[in-house]
Amino acid sequence: MSNAPCKELLLDNQLCFALYSTSLMMTKVYKPLLQELGLTYPQYLAMMVLWEGDGITVGEISNRLLTDPGSVTPLLKRLETEGLITRTRSSKDERVVELRLTEQGRALQEKAKVVPACIVAATERNTEQLGQLKDELVSLRGSLGKAV
Repeated sequence: MSNAPCKELLLDNQLCFALYSTSLMMTKVYKPLLQELGLTYPQYLAMMVLWEGDGITVGEISNRLLTDPGSVTPLLKRLETEGLITRTRSSKDERVVELRLTEQGRALQEKAKVVPACIVAATERNTEQLGQLKDELVSLRGSLGKAV
């Protein structure tokens, strides 16, 4: 029996590890930028969804972030504690929680406008290359979504 490594099982040959380790590096690049805003990366994602369209529900934001409402709720509670959003029960359906930006939450968007350019610079790629990469990753995500 040979102790030679199986090429298919080498860590550096795995797409999943390339994606995972790249995601870790991306989050590390974001961290100091987001600390300036007082946000964690998941909070930043939630705020971007709210900046796109205020007045959405917890269910809608969890769908956009590809997560379940139970895992996004603690993050939203923290944003509410920080004074960035309000969470209120819908008058039409008490089970539905609606999210709205506060003035402070809207003002934070202006400060956050520098973040994307910093990320582009860190990647050492141009916006066209990054757009193509993003499109490929979104397509890959869609394919993987069909497999689960």
